[in-house]
Amino acid sequence: MPEPTKKEDEEEVSPPSALPPEWSLGESPAGEEQDKQNANSQVSVLFVEKPQGGTVKVGENITFIAKVKAEDLLRKPTVKWFKGKWMDLASKAGKHLQLKETFERQTRMYTFEMQIIKAKENYAGNYRCEVTYKDKFDTCSFDLEVHESTGTTPSIDIRSAFKRSGEGQEDAGELDFSGLLKRREVKQQEEEPEVDVWELLKNANPSEYEKIAFQYGITDLRGMLKRLKRMRRVEKKSAAFAKILDPAYQVDKGGRVRFVVELADPKLEVKWFKNGQEIRPSTKYIFEHKGCQRIMFINNCQMTDDSEYYVTAGDEKCSTELFVREPPIMVTKQLEDTTAYCGERVELECEVSEDDANVKWFKNGEEIIPGPKSRYRIRVEGKKHILVIEGATKADSAEYSAMTTGGQSSCKLSVDLKPLKILTPLTDQTVNLGKEICLKCEISENITGKWTKNGLPVQESDRLKVVHKGRIHKLVIANALTEDEGDYVFAPDAYSVTLPAKVHVIDPPKIILDGLDADNTVTVIAGSKLRLEIPISGEPPPKAIWSRADKAIMEGSGRIRAESYPDSSTLVIDVAERDDSGVYHINLKNEAGEAHASIKIKVVDLPDPPVAPNVTEVGDDWCIMNWEPPAYDGGSPILGYFIERKKKQSSRWMRLNFDLCKETTFEPKKMIEGVAYEVRIFAVNAIGISKPSMPSKPFVPLAVTSPPTLLAVDSVTDTTVTMKWRPPDQIGAAGLDGYVLEYCFEGKPPKIRIPRHLKQTYIRRVGEAVNLVIPFQGKPRPELTWKKDGADIDKNQINIRNSETDTIIFIRKAERSHSGKYDLQVKVEKFTESASIDIQIVDRPGPPQTVKIEDVWGENVALSWTPPKDDGNAAITGYTIQKADKKSMEWFTVIEHYHRTNATITELVIGNEYYFRVFSENMCGLSEDATMTKESAVIAKDGKIYKNPVYEDFDFSEAPMFTQPLVNTYAIAGYNATLNCSVRGNPKPKITWMKNKVAIVDDPRYRMFSNQGVCTLEIRKPSPYDGGTYCCKAVNDLGTVEIECKLEVKGGLSFCRLLLQGVPPNIIDSYLRDLHSSNPEEY
Repeated sequence: MPEPTKKEDEEEVSPPSALPPEWSLGESPAGEEQDKQNANSQVSVLFVEKPQGGTVKVGENITFIAKVKAEDLLRKPTVKWFKGKWMDLASKAGKHLQLKETFERQTRMYTFEMQIIKAKENYAGNYRCEVTYKDKFDTCSFDLEVHESTGTTPSIDIRSAFKRSGEGQEDAGELDFSGLLKRREVKQQEEEPEVDVWELLKNANPSEYEKIAFQYGITDLRGMLKRLKRMRRVEKKSAAFAKILDPAYQVDKGGRVRFVVELADPKLEVKWFKNGQEIRPSTKYIFEHKGCQRIMFINNCQMTDDSEYYVTAGDEKCSTELFVREPPIMVTKQLEDTTAYCGERVELECEVSEDDANVKWFKNGEEIIPGPKSRYRIRVEGKKHILVIEGATKADSAEYSAMTTGGQSSCKLSVDLKPLKILTPLTDQTVNLGKEICLKCEISENITGKWTKNGLPVQESDRLKVVHKGRIHKLVIANALTEDEGDYVFAPDAYSVTLPAKVHVIDPPKIILDGLDADNTVTVIAGSKLRLEIPISGEPPPKAIWSRADKAIMEGSGRIRAESYPDSSTLVIDVAERDDSGVYHINLKNEAGEAHASIKIKVVDLPDPPVAPNVTEVGDDWCIMNWEPPAYDGGSPILGYFIERKKKQSSRWMRLNFDLCKETTFEPKKMIEGVAYEVRIFAVNAIGISKPSMPSKPFVPLAVTSPPTLLAVDSVTDTTVTMKWRPPDQIGAAGLDGYVLEYCFEGKPPKIRIPRHLKQTYIRRVGEAVNLVIPFQGKPRPELTWKKDGADIDKNQINIRNSETDTIIFIRKAERSHSGKYDLQVKVEKFTESASIDIQIVDRPGPPQTVKIEDVWGENVALSWTPPKDDGNAAITGYTIQKADKKSMEWFTVIEHYHRTNATITELVIGNEYYFRVFSENMCGLSEDATMTKESAVIAKDGKIYKNPVYEDFDFSEAPMFTQPLVNTYAIAGYNATLNCSVRGNPKPKITWMKNKVAIVDDPRYRMFSNQGVCTLEIRKPSPYDGGTYCCKAVNDLGTVEIECKLEVKGGLSFCRLLLQGVPPNIIDSYLRDLHSSNPEEY
């Protein structure tokens, strides 16, 4: 609507008190408003928005709001509500009065509300709101008026007042304002009850304006309120007009309206204006002159004609308002009661009398407001209005209504559950231990359900997953355990149907031999008891059977028997014998399978005695003897032998060695020449010493002939040498039988001594120096020859240096071409010696030849590549794979030291695009370059539903507990004493100190402290009277705990002096008692 002219503005500010009270917009007179503004015109210290006075009907609600800015406040201000001067309303909060407070973090604004519910007449009066913060204070007063309900008194209906004064006459459409100026009885129409819309708007809460406007067909509510407010003006006697226009006219859409003014002077020129623009005659606007009357007709009124009109005559004008009312929208096709099933789409349809009319939908009296997250949608197709409910539930069962300006239609919607059909029931399962359990069922409806095990709800975990996809429900348990066995039931929500299944977890029997040797051998000493316990497992518990040589070992009381237990099987052998050695078999069997194991039992004993020893050689006081090991070593290896000897005529044996002799040869010494001796042997194993062997044959020690003397060469020819010598100086008792001559070759044959580290391949990296020293022997100086791979060595690349005792091969800077087999030959006359050395020079490998992306699925990428052409003269030990996001191209290592030529890269980010590259690796390290994939891998989004993890709040509550107790203490009379302990608990416990079970309260001789859980009781200058039992008691909501100690007060300086000198308190106490008994007066 165009803005009014300047003159109109001047008229708007005219005093509105001359207007009839029926046209008041619910605002107080200007004088009262001015008084209230002056009362609250003081500069607000804390309030940003003050509560304003208001009016309410009996039984209705009203809310008063106060706002305080929190920018300069460190904490929340204190707000109090009062009625009158002294009644604090905080104590009156309840059914009819509620106090609320909120804080908006973005605007940092405190909002305080006082809501009066179902107001009564005695609630009227003056109210006051006070806010305080530290030294700041602010207050505001406001009034509440409570009126009786106007339902029983006749009221003025603005729509009845806005009626045409005649019908079918020339002045049809003229409004009769007499109904606005005086009270009159209004006849009730049968079609609709009389309702004063203006009174409703005047007394209603502003938040209800739109609802009232919709219900009573007011299309331009804001314009109506604004224009009615502007109409407050004082009627003046006009010199130009004998009769002015009525204040307002109302006409139905499409109707005709007649404006009439009567001039005091018919000669005056009259002009008609609409919103400040002059109206020209046309088929729509028709002007007539009848004497002093000036008439304007407006035909076919539309909503655009709803505006302000005025007429000028000379310098004066008079104005009016035209209200165009749309005809009420009628419901031509009613809603129908509907029945639907849960999950279905429901459409409630009605038809109205006009296209694209405004229709509001209600559910059980509450308006339905569709939104992006709402399941309700409203579709309009011309005159059809349809309410669509997606995925109906039982909560949608209600009464729905469609309301228009001319009526409403209601229907009932009943949503029931569909009959449930079990398409695939749960089946009983028998699963091996460690395998996956998958319980699957399919029902006819896509609804949720609950799983239970043995009557208890199933809780999801990393191992147990509940899957619901459409009509299929799964319970998946990875790595089945024995505790997973039980009765499982799936119960669909909202149905009484259950789907049961039994899960039986079995485990094939297993024999656990971890405690035995690698060859499953058990050793037992002959004569002792063997109890061999073998752990077993299996579900159900298997049956164990022991056997030996196809003969079962029964359970019973025999010397060899078996014993069975739930988790083990035991073989018992009482008084083990040598014949018990052998292989024993254990067989396990249950419904899941069988298991078999063999255990070797070895019974060990003392070894048999060796056979009689043989004396092979004798000397003047020694001999050499040997013997054979015993035929039976007792089941345990022979550790050595003890040797004894005696004179043949004696019966006393003497041990010759105290350390075991490991060999079967021994040399006894320090014997008497010419005396006959005998020797015998004892065998020793881990069990003990065997019986002695039979004695050897007697032998007599004899002296040995000394070497010849004065050996010399007498003559030499080409083929002969003549030698001379003298007989030995000493010839033994055995006499001299002859001489033996020997000769040897002069010089040394060649021999190469290869160092140990060169007996294997000698490896060096490219660029490193090679310096090898190979020692050799030979006389005279041998000839040396070096060859590489059968060819002579190029001395320009490899330096060879020889000496009399060694040869050195030196390469300053090794290259890969220096790799090969080096042969060394050493020659002395006709004798030769050869040796070989393998030298390998290695370098970094080249990159892989090609890298390809084989497949992309989910968050995974499969890669493959071919080995490099150049391996760096060393075996490829692995590969390193890296990835890079296409956006940043920053490389990150994914896998290192990978041996295969294909790999799967996992845990990639959905929505990113990746490149990959691969490095080769050998003993020298990674290749300098890498081979990158030509194409990239895009990790596409597959619509996975992210399920937020559920975190349970940790319960920090704890009953009180003393972490450091009280200790018995000695105190010195006249010196302050303290008792200390520490306690913890949540909520923070209350601490109480007691002396001899009596609480210490308000006693100036005691001071109590508590800091960070450390509780301290200070006793000021105690006397012997203060001694006794002290108790610290801690209490919170979860429990109570007490702790006690004894305090003993010693009097006088003697005790202090003795204590400082280090005398123990018990000795001081005894001393003081003796002193007190001897001199009680002095003490």
